[in-house]
Formats: sequence, structure tokens, C-alpha cells
Amino acid sequence: MSEYFNSFDSNMYHENQNTGMGDENNGLHTEAPKQTRKKKHTGRAGRTAKRIGAITLSAVLFGGVAAGTFQGVNYLSGYTAVQTESASAGSAAEGSAAGTTQPSDSGNGQVLQTASSASSDSMSVADVAEAVMPSIVSITNRSVQEVQNYFSMFGYYGGQPQTQETESMGSGIIIGQNDTELLIATNNHVVEGADSLTVSFIDNQAYEANIKGTDSANDLAVIAVPLSSISADTMSQIRTAALGDSDSLRVGEQVVAIGNALGYGQSVTTGIVSATNRVLTTAADNSADSTTASYIQTDAAINPGNSGGALVNMRGEVIGINSAKLASTEVEGMGYAIPITRASSIINTLMNESTLVRVDEANRGSLGITATTVPSSVTEAYGIPTGVYVSDVTAGSAAESAELRRGDVITAVDGRNVTDVSGLQDLLQYYSAGQTVTLTVQSITNGSYAEKTVSLTLEGSSASSNTGVA
Repeated sequence: MSEYFNSFDSNMYHENQNTGMGDENNGLHTEAPKQTRKKKHTGRAGRTAKRIGAITLSAVLFGGVAAGTFQGVNYLSGYTAVQTESASAGSAAEGSAAGTTQPSDSGNGQVLQTASSASSDSMSVADVAEAVMPSIVSITNRSVQEVQNYFSMFGYYGGQPQTQETESMGSGIIIGQNDTELLIATNNHVVEGADSLTVSFIDNQAYEANIKGTDSANDLAVIAVPLSSISADTMSQIRTAALGDSDSLRVGEQVVAIGNALGYGQSVTTGIVSATNRVLTTAADNSADSTTASYIQTDAAINPGNSGGALVNMRGEVIGINSAKLASTEVEGMGYAIPITRASSIINTLMNESTLVRVDEANRGSLGITATTVPSSVTEAYGIPTGVYVSDVTAGSAAESAELRRGDVITAVDGRNVTDVSGLQDLLQYYSAGQTVTLTVQSITNGSYAEKTVSLTLEGSSASSNTGVA
């Protein structure tokens, strides 16, 4: 196993009904009216009159029957349509979750909940958009990344990669608040690696946000905006989203996708549920590892910037979190969303974690190790736990003092799971030098891995952004 990692250390990861139309009920009588017998005329004029009378009578009878049939078809068609619509809406109502009543103004600074349909009737797309958009936000992620330009290959700029400020856009869903923060759910890849996060609400007012918790394996994250920073006017316009039941979705059911498409601001697309429980295998950014999970497939357009936005049923309930990262680039009409029923428990965990506030680079702490990611293929082949493999410990470092050893695998920092080097480095950006952290480590004991916890005080370092260094 160690031979593998000796060569691997530098590879970082990357509805039929009685209609009441019977003869006795339909008001159409077949008994002919009584007529006075008249003298039979045999003349030419009489025969002509007889023909005209017959034709007229036929027309009257035909018109009456046709009119009756027409009315019957209309009645039956309308009845069937009403029954079908009612049955469809009723099915959707059976699996609906909480949040189906109109909210009232609490008057105590609490964000109201999005109004969703309290009956089995479906709303129009316009009604859904109007109800849900106050609970959707735009997220801007600004970061500084290293780039290798053409000239550095020939020794210019010292042959070193240059830094470049980048900006990416995404969406989020207001899911609640605590005593001090407004909480927003989104995708992990929307906020990953951010130096700063800005959230724009329905009134286009922007506020700084911090990361609350992330789950890279499920591509979910929760960010927080301090309530003290949000104006009363903005608070009066925003809403928390009503969550639905994605398990009750049916193929062909209409849905609406709302998000910050291409960074142009909130937009609305609509389509149907193309498939439920669509199993996909995805790889995290900068990681050799992959995860397999089920998703909602829809033909509603989900474009870059829609990630983290809401997939909503026609009752105005969120039933999925959109992910443009999973959208197919080969064909049109294949978008995916994380089912809200699966995401809810993860989000609940993340929203209860401590808020992470980014530390200036000069004051950040480090462990004092060189590390590499353990991909799933190595875990399967050699039984090495998934996490961050310690390939070297710097002499005199905090890691050495805490008795970390080469071959140990770090799986969590202060209870936050880490699955790769990039995730560990991102997490350490929120810790300052001199701060004490608790690592969860898998260490070889008597020939097998055993879990232990290690507390250490972070040392100062400016190299934590280097590949493999933490």
C-alpha cells in the first residue's frame, strides 16, 4: 500500500359514470305527436308538398338528435375532464408535506413562509413563480485561483503559476432562520473554494454570507446571512420555502425550475418530471473519488447559475434542488435535481453546525503535513479508509507534536467530514494559527485501521494553498 502512495503523493484528485342520459331521464320523448287525418291528395302539387314535408321533418328530426348527441358529448367530456383533474390533484395532495397554509405576518422579525396551495387544485406556472421567487436567492462566489499561463512555461514570472480572481454564480433556497442568521440551502459546488460569498434577494439587495456547513459527497451546503445585516424592507419581502414530498412525484407531473440562470438574475422554466430515482455516478471537482445517488430528471431547462435553485411542484412546494453540474451536455432536455426528501436530513445537520468565518491568509493555521487523497479504487483494493492520507509529517510541526504519522488517514476536522485534500484545505481556511482543532484519524494498529481522535494547536503557515500541503 505504501508503494502505491509513494507514487501517488503528487496526484491530487481531482378514471366510467352514470351520465343521466337514458331515455327516461334525458327529456327527449320518442312518442310521435297526434295528427288529424286529412284527405289524401293524388295531384302533382300534393305529391310535391308531401316530398317537401318529408324533407323538412327529416331535417328537424336530424337536428334534434344531433343537438342531443352534441350536448351529451359535451357533458360527458366535461365530466370526464373534471374527474381526471380532480383525481390527479388528489394524488399529489396525498404525499404533500407541511407548509400548505397561508402564512400571516408574525410581526416579530420572523421571515414568513411561502404560500402554497392549501387545496388539491394546481396553481398556474405564473402563480407558482410569484409565490416561490421571494424564497430564491442569487449567490456570487468570488475566489482567487492559481493559473498556469503560457509565459511561465518559459521562465517568465519566475516560472510560477499566477493568481487570478474569478467569479461564479449560483442560486439558493431560503429554508429558515435561527436567532441570529438567515439560512440558505444550495449546492456545495456553488460555494466551494469561496474567498467571499454574496447573496442577492428578491429586491436585488446584496449581503455578505458565510458557510454554515458543507457536504461534498452529496453536493449540498448551507450558508448563513447575519440577520443584523438585513434591512427591514428586505425582510418584509423574502419568504422561507415550503418543502414538499419528492417521494410522491409521478412521471409526467409538471414542475417549475427557478434560479439565477447564467447569472442574469432570477428566471423561470417549466417542464415535466421525466424520471424519478434516476441513478447517476458523479465525481467531485478536483477529486478522483465518485459517488452514486438517485436524482429527479426533468426537461425543464437547468442552466449554469441554476445550481442550488428550486425545482417546484404545482402546489408551490420545493421538491428538488437543481444541479446544473449534472445537466447533460450531449442532449437537450435532461436536467437533474437532488430530491428534497433525501436532502432534508443532510440540510438539517448542516444548518446546525457552527458558522465558518474565513480567516485572512496571513493568519491561517496549518497542520504541518503533506497529504494526498484516497480514491475509492484504492479503498476497494487495499482497504485504506476514504479520506486524506498523510504522506509526510513536517519535523517540529503541530502534526508531529500530536503524533500524527505517515500512513494515517484524516477523515474529519471538528466533526466535519473530509474526503479529499482540497476539502481539507478549504476547511482550514476558516481556522487561525493558534486555534485548537480535533482531528478524526484512522491509524494502523496491529495491522488494521482503528479510529482515534487527536487534538492539536494549528501553526502559522502561508503554504496551505500549495498542492498536497495542509
